Amino acid sequence: MSSGQQIPPWLQEQIMKMQQAQQSLQSIHMQKQQLEMDLAESDKALEELNKASDDDPVYKHAGSILIKSNKQDLIADLKERKELANTRSTVLKKQEERVKESIKEQESKINEMIKGTSPGGAASTQEAPKS
Repeated sequence: MSSGQQIPPWLQEQIMKMQQAQQSLQSIHMQKQQLEMDLAESDKALEELNKASDDDPVYKHAGSILIKSNKQDLIADLKERKELANTRSTVLKKQEERVKESIKEQESKINEMIKGTSPGGAASTQEAPKS
């Protein structure tokens, strides 16, 4: 397309949909990174708890304070947290796959639309099929 031509509204709509999908993918990547950090933190805490004897005092982080707790309760909490994080990670991987597939479809659709809108071509005046 030459710089004098405007992008047809239906093509702009497809481009916007693809950009939204790319933003979703970026958000998913950030959530996955956060989960990986949480998992690493839980693993490290479990490792340290396992080193401690049953008689050693252990503390739990609650907001900006530490509260005395017992070792077995903390281990159970951390294992539950890890399980939840792993489940969430699985969900995010599935979302990521769907969004990547959507982006590929949008790219393909946009490329087809661009090929169909050659200067002076009949497609440039027609409305694209709705998806």
